[in-house]
Amino acid sequence: MTLQELLNSFGDPVLTLGFISFTLLLIALPFAFWSVGGTTSSSSVRLLVSLANLFLASQLLFRWWQSGHFPVSNLYESLCFLAWACSFTQLLVERSWPSPLVSAVATPMALTSIAFASFVLPERLQGASPLVPALRSSWLVMHVSVIMCSYAALLVGSLLSAVVLLTDRNQPLEIRSSSIGVGGFRGANRAMDDSQNSNTFKLSSIAMSRNEQLDSLSYRTITVGFLLLTLGLISGAVWANEAWGSWWSWDPKETWALICWLVYAAYLHTRLSRGWQGRKPAYFAITGLFVIIICYIGVNLLGIGLHSYGWFL
Repeated sequence: MTLQELLNSFGDPVLTLGFISFTLLLIALPFAFWSVGGTTSSSSVRLLVSLANLFLASQLLFRWWQSGHFPVSNLYESLCFLAWACSFTQLLVERSWPSPLVSAVATPMALTSIAFASFVLPERLQGASPLVPALRSSWLVMHVSVIMCSYAALLVGSLLSAVVLLTDRNQPLEIRSSSIGVGGFRGANRAMDDSQNSNTFKLSSIAMSRNEQLDSLSYRTITVGFLLLTLGLISGAVWANEAWGSWWSWDPKETWALICWLVYAAYLHTRLSRGWQGRKPAYFAITGLFVIIICYIGVNLLGIGLHSYGWFL
């Protein structure tokens, strides 16, 4: 019995691994919400999300092996890749700050992506199919994977910014560290040394509050996502010129991707140039969240443009 026959005897391994990932994330979700009242993230949630990330990676590898090309050629594959990228981003962010709020925000995003891919998409959009000539390029891996990773980072960062608006709304939010946010700051207190009749300074470390940490973490996550999005747009323009003879054609997907880039550029501009921190730039991040949903899901499902997978129309 060949390896393919062995795998077929257990059903489609891609769909099976996707279902296992969905189950793990679904089990992790109530634990993620339950641990919000604590100060540190739940180890059970991290373990379940890590296992789900591993199964999602295995799913993508199996689809790559079955189809013979990088698994981002249709909406099902890209949603599975997005679920993997969101869970991977969650694990990376939790290494910087193991807060239960990170799990409560990021776990639903990965769960929604794999659930939509597994249970909402019609069967004809889930199967693997040969690549059209325009997609048979090494730019497929570079462009699409970078764009999907940028979406994951921007989505997680934007949701963290939304939490800044929702938590401790009655308390003033004063960011006492740099915009990049390295955690806390050193406060200088002047004291008089009577024996030497001179002024001395005592430095004390002051910890950041929960909202300050959230704001700093969302800023850093969105910055990484913005850089990846910029790289993805540049690689997409190069690929478009190679495939269609035009760097930019104002395709609906391209237009909304540009709008997304402009929104997050405005977010970074308000933080770096105008010095906005805390709740003000969070509104730009939330706007970017909706733009990503329109750019990725809305445009793709309408069946218009060169980047569309089609469905509704």
